[in-house]
This record gives sequence, C-alpha cells and structure tokens, in this order.
Amino acid sequence: MLSKTAGHVPPSPEPAAGMIPDVVPPLPRESRFARHLPASAPLGWLKAGWRDFRTAPLPSLAYGLAVAALSVLIVWALIRLRLDYVIFPALAGFMVLGPLVAQGLYEKSRRLASGEAVGLMRMILIRPRAGYQAVFMGVLLLGLFLLWLRAAVLLYALFFGLRPFPGGAELISVLIFTPTGWALLVTGSLVGALFAGFAFAISVFAAPMLLSERIDALSAMGISMAAVWANLAVMLIWGAIVVALVVLALATAGLGLVVVFPVLGHATWHAYRQVAPLPLGKAV
Repeated sequence: MLSKTAGHVPPSPEPAAGMIPDVVPPLPRESRFARHLPASAPLGWLKAGWRDFRTAPLPSLAYGLAVAALSVLIVWALIRLRLDYVIFPALAGFMVLGPLVAQGLYEKSRRLASGEAVGLMRMILIRPRAGYQAVFMGVLLLGLFLLWLRAAVLLYALFFGLRPFPGGAELISVLIFTPTGWALLVTGSLVGALFAGFAFAISVFAAPMLLSERIDALSAMGISMAAVWANLAVMLIWGAIVVALVVLALATAGLGLVVVFPVLGHATWHAYRQVAPLPLGKAV
C-alpha cells in the first residue's frame, strides 16, 4: 500500500458525466473606442477649431452671426409672448440642439481637411451622407429639448406651487435671494445637467458622423455614447470647456456666439475624427 506524500494535493476529480463544469468569467475586453488620450487633447481640438475658423473666416463668421441672431430673436419672442420664464431652460437647451445646428461647420472642416473649396453656400446647402437620418436625429433631440422645458416648468410648480410666474426681474430676485429659489436653482441645475449630459453623449459624435457616413441615426447615437463613455475623462474636460465658452458667449448678450459657436463647431469635427471615426462610407 503506497503512502501519500506529505503536502501533496490530489488532483481535482474530473466532472462526472452530465454535470456542468465551473464557468470561468470572460476576460475584460477594452472598448474599441478607447483612445487613451491625454487630458490636454481637448485643447488640441480647440486649437484645430480656431485654425479652421481663421482659414477662410468669413463663412464661419456669417454662420456664427446667423446663430447669434437666431438666439437673440428667440429670446425676444419669448419675452414678447410673455414666456420669459422659459428663457433660462431654453438657453440651457442650447446644449441639446447645438451639435446638430453646427452641421455646416463640420462640412467646412471636412472640406478643409480634404482640400476642397469652402464657402457659405457649401456650408448651408449640405447633403449628409446619412440622408434623412439627420432629420430623424433632429426630431429626437427636439423632443428631448421639449421634455426638458416641461421638466423645468414642473420643477417650478414643485417649489413654488401653482401660481403665475413672476416677471423676469422678479424671478431673478426670487431665485437669488430666497432659500426656495436657491433650492430650485440647485435642483434645476442638476436635472438640466442630466438632460444636457445625455444629449451631449448621444449627439457630440453622432452629428458629424451622420454628415460623413452612411449610417442610421440610432446607430450613430449609440456609437457616440459608447465613444464618450470609453473616453469619459477627456470628454468631461471637453464638455466643461464647451459649457464655459457657451456661458461666456451668452453673457455678452449672445454676441460672443459669433466667434465661439463656429470655433466649437470646427473643434467638434476634429474631436470626432480623433475619437470616433468610421471608415468613410461604412455603416455599422
């Protein structure tokens, strides 16, 4: 009879017939959109956007002027219609629709990169490779924007009850100098940040992708969100830069949008080409 060697561990018995073996968890797989970009990458995008802005600047200036004029016109119309209580949510919603409005700026940056001629009419009369899918995405973003406006009204009713909205000056005084106003500002900012963050994630790369690729809107938005999540730290820095510049532009009564909006539009194209490009003309 053989004796067992001290410290010897007998081999594990083979699984009996019909028994399921232990499941080994799969190895983690890195996202194909992870780019491992440095924290300074957004500054590089901004620099590239400024370079595109300075190259044939008149079309970009005209584009920015049109966006600024439209923004001022919307604010004026809201005041005339006595809907000034939605001005702040509407300005915040600028972050929701902005990526889609900048389609012409993406086109200019694309043309500059490929050595094609640029001009204002070429930036306006664009033909996205995705066709009507760009319109479909615009409808989705508009629905998200309207949902945010409704949420803002409900938040006001939650904190102040079912009473008429005060005028613009009175509303600002209530928001700044009362505890209820502070609570509404904090809560509204958090809810608005959720809406803006979600809209930013699904559209920041989807909008330029629909311009340059044959792809459906839902796939483009899914890829955009995946790319943002896989490069979250860099995209948070980029989002903070966008918010800061837009707030500064709006603080100048919208005049700053004449320059800020085109530069950010051009920079977004370069961000897309570095983070989430697809082979030209390839759909997923």
